[in-house]
Amino acid sequence: MIDLTKLQAPGWRRVVAELSAEAPDDRAFLARLLAVLGQVCGARQATLFAVSAGDQGEDAPPRRMLVWPTTTDAAPGQPESLEDESEVLSAVRAAGETGSIRVFGLETDSKQFYEGTRGRGYVVAVPVVAVEIGLGLRPVIGLVLDARSEQALQATLAQLEMLAGYSATHAARQHLKRTREAGAALDLAGQLIASINAARGYKGAVLQVVNDLSRHLKADRVSLGWTRGDNIRVAAISDTEHIDHRLAMVRKLQAAMEECLDQAHAVMHPAPRQDQPDAQPDPLLARAITHAHRELAAADASLKVASLPLRRGDDTLGVVTIESTGEGVIDAKTIELIQATLDLIAPVIEVRKSDDRPLPVRAKDATIKAGQWIVGPRHTVWKLVSLAVLALLVTITVVHVPYRVEASMQLRAREQRQIAVPFDGVLKSVPEHIKPGARVNAGDVLFVLDTYQLELQALGARAGMEQALTEADAARRVGKDDEEAQARHRADQARFELDLHEYQIRRATVTAPITGTIVQGDLAPLVGSTVKLGDPLMRVAQLDDMIAVARVDDSDIRLVQEAIRRAKEGGPQPSSAIATKARPSETFRIRVTHIIPLAQPEEGVNAFEVRADLIDPPATWMRPGMEGIARLDTGKRSILSIGTRRISDTLRLWFWR
Repeated sequence: MIDLTKLQAPGWRRVVAELSAEAPDDRAFLARLLAVLGQVCGARQATLFAVSAGDQGEDAPPRRMLVWPTTTDAAPGQPESLEDESEVLSAVRAAGETGSIRVFGLETDSKQFYEGTRGRGYVVAVPVVAVEIGLGLRPVIGLVLDARSEQALQATLAQLEMLAGYSATHAARQHLKRTREAGAALDLAGQLIASINAARGYKGAVLQVVNDLSRHLKADRVSLGWTRGDNIRVAAISDTEHIDHRLAMVRKLQAAMEECLDQAHAVMHPAPRQDQPDAQPDPLLARAITHAHRELAAADASLKVASLPLRRGDDTLGVVTIESTGEGVIDAKTIELIQATLDLIAPVIEVRKSDDRPLPVRAKDATIKAGQWIVGPRHTVWKLVSLAVLALLVTITVVHVPYRVEASMQLRAREQRQIAVPFDGVLKSVPEHIKPGARVNAGDVLFVLDTYQLELQALGARAGMEQALTEADAARRVGKDDEEAQARHRADQARFELDLHEYQIRRATVTAPITGTIVQGDLAPLVGSTVKLGDPLMRVAQLDDMIAVARVDDSDIRLVQEAIRRAKEGGPQPSSAIATKARPSETFRIRVTHIIPLAQPEEGVNAFEVRADLIDPPATWMRPGMEGIARLDTGKRSILSIGTRRISDTLRLWFWR
């Protein structure tokens, strides 16, 4: 027990300083008062109860709030045990009903304490009349004291009553604090509008709003949702830059906002009691449905949740949800002031959201507004859609545009030669400059075959021929005609062999047949290897004269043929063009010359080969074999016929007779 018999005692000054210090809320002050009363009177145990005031004491049992001193014997999640619980509950109920200090003895025949009946001690119930904890409840502190003399008990009661009087100081300070906050809330709308105008974009504006509201109300979290038709979506959460709408917390927030949106008025959980008009200026708060808000606050018993609509006239644009565990942050008066503030800033937020919409959306709204002036305010969208459909039908039926058949295309050189091996042999040499990409003139040596074996065979054939001629002359001189004829036949045969070998020797040096560019064939690695007759070794092409070869599907070839026929009869020349994959941004005009009259299946498509000349000169980067797209002009047709041609052709195949 603290000795407080002298006002200047250090213990007294410490107690006074502790009770006079500003508490953040009523709960903190009551916890502080509970500890001070328990220490001053030397109580074995002190307990703070919430007791129904007036005539409701018998119906509603006292609800335990705090116990001093706290112990670690209780199991997790279980309340601490109370000493002499029945006597303590009777005492605090009586003190709550009367509003004055009540004293009861332990193990006495009488409920009320009388002189000379000490027993094991006393139960003192001290009501804290200056502090209201809401819902018609009054805080009462129950103290379990050891047995002591009547004089000592009277002194203890005087001290308790005096110390409990500091609750009036705390209540006055809290009332002044709430009054100042109410005055500051009147300026909140101007501050929020200034923040909205200073923020960049709609998202920055709503994030600034929830952050400012959270700091002003000292709330745990403030969220803002914006309507999308009949639904609502969380747009901003205080101190949160990115929102993951898959989180359970965000889904609960959205459900609470939808609950407020459906009711079109503020929703508060826990709702104020209807029997306290000062705590509830709006009767709708008590009758509001709070299922989603109760679910949102289920994780924390002390959490208060309130949702307020963002209104523009009779329309609800969004919802602001405030969550707080602090005392006095969410009450009916605060909600009334915040609602007035939100009604002022809602049109400003709507303007910022409208300005942040994409240009097509804003154009759509502007079109609807203009359409209301043209077709009237009723069913504007349907009327505009009907007019647009009618205009579209007329356009696709009447307007004719060029129809171009699209087909895959490959570039080829008009003049090109394949260089093959003239006879079986060995590749002897290749000039150093002969390689793919090199330009050659007609007659330039491309490669040389080895002629050593051919020369030996030619010498043998020449010797055989001369010997046969000598034998023929000798047979003629002796008159042997048969032997002469056989010798001359062998001589002719040897001459033929000699001519063949000499011809092959002359062809061993292979030259370029045309002037052009080597587009295929790198023979340097093949020097010294054996090559066979007819093997293609090189290809020379003239790159300054190219043609385009397109593969047109057999379902489109009729249109191309008709376009060629009309052009030959003096009609307009088709304006066809090609574009290569190498440079798709550059197009080249072409003129279709002829169609190969044989369709060839390739890659699941039965197509005809259509050849066309390049009207524009070929570019320097063009090479044979390049692929691309050809668009062949087939004349002008209506948009409707172009769009439905393939469908109509397919239907004709299905239902032909």
